Amino acid sequence: MKIRSQSVAFLAMLLLGTAALLGGCATTGMDRSVKASNSIRDVDDEIRKMKVQIDITASSLESLVAVGQPDLKKSFDTYSKDLKNLESEGKRVIKRSEEMKAHSKEYFAEWEKQGEAFTNPEIRELSAERRERLAEIYARVPAAAVGINRTYQAYLTDLKEIQKYLSTDLTRNGVDAIAPIAQKSVRHLDELKLSLNPVIIALDEIKSELYIKKK
Repeated sequence: MKIRSQSVAFLAMLLLGTAALLGGCATTGMDRSVKASNSIRDVDDEIRKMKVQIDITASSLESLVAVGQPDLKKSFDTYSKDLKNLESEGKRVIKRSEEMKAHSKEYFAEWEKQGEAFTNPEIRELSAERRERLAEIYARVPAAAVGINRTYQAYLTDLKEIQKYLSTDLTRNGVDAIAPIAQKSVRHLDELKLSLNPVIIALDEIKSELYIKKK
């Protein structure tokens, strides 16, 4: 039988290290729990920043190739800056996802080890149930990030080649010539933004499991 009060107390102990803190010392399990929790926050923050930056970059590229754009140099500089920021955000998302994967692996290995030490069968069962549930959700984040990495790298290459082309032919005719390719890349940026949604959904599920009290 599942006892809700036991579940809340047990999860709080594992994730926040309450018992260890009250005892005045840090434990390996608590440290790993904190790293895993921080990894969730870092991935969540970076991927939402990336989503915003995708829109900003798409907007600046559309503005650059718009018919009648009066200041090509200013628009090109804005696009170049936004593209650089997008590249940085993408690298951070991939890095944070890899860190989350590593920290969660340590976290769940420690959780499994501690769960096996329980003598109370109800608590041991609760530990295994919660661990398996959270491990399955955690695994979705790096799995989805692999797809993001492939899409991001492909589209980033196109965006950088557009920038390179215009850096040597920043004329009205040059911009008009590459405009159809640029518009295609804008649509690809929308696809890239959509590819972030599975990660965001998985992160929201993790936060719901960890931080939102079930009724």
